[in-house]
Amino acid sequence: MYSIYLKKLIATVAVLVSVAQLFAQDKIPANAAYKSPNLTIEQRVEDLLVRMTPEEKVGQLSTLLGWPMYTKTNNGVEASEALKTAVANQKIGALWGTLRADPWTQKTLQTGLNPVLAAEATNAIQKIAVEESRLGIPLFLAEEAMHGHMAIGTTEFPAAIAQASTFNPQLIEKMGSVIASELRAQGAHIGYGPILDLAREPRWSRVEETFGEDPYLISEMGLGLIKGFQGDGINNPEQVISTLKHFAAYGVSEGGHNGGAVHIGRRELMQDYMYPFKKAIDAGALSVMTAYSSVDGIPSTANKKLLTDLLREQWGFTGFVVSDLGSIEGIKNDHHAASSLEEAAAIAMNAGVDVDLGGNGFDDALLEAFQDGNVLEKRLDSAVAHVLRLKFEMGLFENPYVDEKLPAKVVRNTQHIALAKEVALEGITLLKNEGDLLPLSKNLKKIAVIGPNADMMYNQLGDYTAPQDPEYIITPLEGIRAKWPHAQIIYVKGTAIRDTIQTDIPAAVKAAQYAEVAIVVLGGSSARDFKTEYLETGAATVSTKDDKILSDMESGEGYDRGTLDLMGKQLELLQAVEATGTPTILVLITGRPLLINWPAKHIPAILDAWYPGSQGGHALADVLIGEYNPAGRLPISIPRSVGQTPVYYNHWWPKRRDYVEESASPLYAFGHGLSYTTFDYSDLKISQSGTDTDKLIEVSVSVKNSGAQAGDEVVQLYLRDLVSSVVTPVKQLSGFERIHLAKGESKTLRFTLTPEELALYNAEMKHVAEAGEFEVQVGASSKDIRLTGSFELAEAILFTTQTK
Repeated sequence: MYSIYLKKLIATVAVLVSVAQLFAQDKIPANAAYKSPNLTIEQRVEDLLVRMTPEEKVGQLSTLLGWPMYTKTNNGVEASEALKTAVANQKIGALWGTLRADPWTQKTLQTGLNPVLAAEATNAIQKIAVEESRLGIPLFLAEEAMHGHMAIGTTEFPAAIAQASTFNPQLIEKMGSVIASELRAQGAHIGYGPILDLAREPRWSRVEETFGEDPYLISEMGLGLIKGFQGDGINNPEQVISTLKHFAAYGVSEGGHNGGAVHIGRRELMQDYMYPFKKAIDAGALSVMTAYSSVDGIPSTANKKLLTDLLREQWGFTGFVVSDLGSIEGIKNDHHAASSLEEAAAIAMNAGVDVDLGGNGFDDALLEAFQDGNVLEKRLDSAVAHVLRLKFEMGLFENPYVDEKLPAKVVRNTQHIALAKEVALEGITLLKNEGDLLPLSKNLKKIAVIGPNADMMYNQLGDYTAPQDPEYIITPLEGIRAKWPHAQIIYVKGTAIRDTIQTDIPAAVKAAQYAEVAIVVLGGSSARDFKTEYLETGAATVSTKDDKILSDMESGEGYDRGTLDLMGKQLELLQAVEATGTPTILVLITGRPLLINWPAKHIPAILDAWYPGSQGGHALADVLIGEYNPAGRLPISIPRSVGQTPVYYNHWWPKRRDYVEESASPLYAFGHGLSYTTFDYSDLKISQSGTDTDKLIEVSVSVKNSGAQAGDEVVQLYLRDLVSSVVTPVKQLSGFERIHLAKGESKTLRFTLTPEELALYNAEMKHVAEAGEFEVQVGASSKDIRLTGSFELAEAILFTTQTK
């Protein structure tokens, strides 16, 4: 009896499925409900889902590489045959990097698109998707955008690590708004960023893409970029969807190997690494990208507890999760956690991945998994709904095209260029200034500018950079020449970053001997060239095959380091210049902390500019001459040796003992940065109000500019939980503010702490602010604490139930 009933039920379901599929394959009427803007988004999504075939649903989750999807012609640009095939056969839902240009894509200034042609290209692409597909669903176009849109003719901002050095989230929000406006003007909808990874492993190749080592700083800077990208809503034609990277704990892989295994416990994962992501989700971030790495043996693209249980069910995330490029296939090919691509697709989908970046992870493999019953229709529909919902919210069904005249007015306009300089200025960090060598006199007559990064255009810009017109990229040499127009500027490269053949140290020595001051610009490079080999993911490989001359690239995705020394003969060059007796200034242009023990001991003035972007040369010259008083702060500690790492300031108790060979403390600590003026701190006050989760702890402090000139100070507040049920950090940044003070001016700053900032995850994984005493430390860096005080939390405050 039961067998007969089951057979009838199966037959009934089969008929219903057949009817639904026939309905889905029908020609779509012009008045279909999903086409009506008068209905709610949910009504439109539901109507469209019912009409879609399984092939169309799977296709909607595929994001293909975008740069093959257009063809340049004598008259402009048009959609390529590759796009028409992808729309017709794969029924794709999105493209990535359509406007990207770099050595990996083989798109140059000649073969790539300027902003005007970019708008023409995206319109042509959308026309195919909208008018030559059964359902007419517009495509999502996603682009790399962490320090400016990675496309020709756009505004190049400083790298993320330099952005973090500003300690100014409001400035980064302005930058995000500019990047978003440039993206939308050209027809893009999604900006990849911010990167919320904690960079506690300086050997890792992607440190430059992060906001540093501290979860609080990362969250605040990340929130600035998200607000800039998404604004008050993505229905605004100048805003884009923000994609958070990389979920989760990507930046602390074993040995610093990009995408390697990550070994951290549940408490540390939640306390530190998830903190910025939780803040971003609470702020309304609409997209999350998985990581290449595994956490405790579970590939991030296959981690259901993180992607579904935590992200969606506990945090209430409503956007879509996208795999990093090739990471679904990586479940099988890299992590060996699946026996087939079909199994890998099913694992990723069931874990909570909605969209496949690259188009090879889902596609046929996901369709097979669905047809074999390994992925349920409910799960497939939810993934598609997450994507469609945002397309409707953005208004793409009504307005899939852009004004092709707009990019000429918006992209890289004078206001955007000025903002790029402002971000560079605020990020430049003065590490040392012995004898007040800086600022330099405006009346200098002979200046030696030396070093491999003094006049190498692309070495200023970092990874994920498109070819740009040299007119818009200002090197340190160009900036110095512009600032001292009447001085004799003697430029000698001296050596390369890595290569030792291209070296002429005697010429550099001669230039230094002749000059009043020597400015030596060293560091690293993430500048890709057309000889570099690339993996399918776009990461560079270190191999140079038969090239006799090494490229400068020693940082950027795929360029993990075994040491942190200045490469090649850079240190030898600096030592030779210093030996001349000419006052020497070291400028660091780099993407990660490098070992500068000898310079810190022997060179009187050191500036760290990271990768300062297109206006970095002008910004640096303003600092050197004293027209801008530097106030950048280190977002990541600079170690004394590789053997000392990790050396982040907020390590857990106990206090670290010194090594046999050296101190356990960093050479320069998190938050460090000097000024041309001085600041005094006084009158620390702490008070409490409210109860339970509404309790507020108010901290006020007075800061006075006691020096001879105006300047910015970055006031930093740290907390220490004096007694806790589990081990906690020796101190934790919990507030900061960048303020400008005129000579002699004072200002009272007020910080408000909530119980959530005091909370920890206890042994039962409950999120709780435990009763007890907390120490407040206020100062100019994690090491330079000027004032301390304390307060007591009378009762424990519970925030969440036990995490899954």
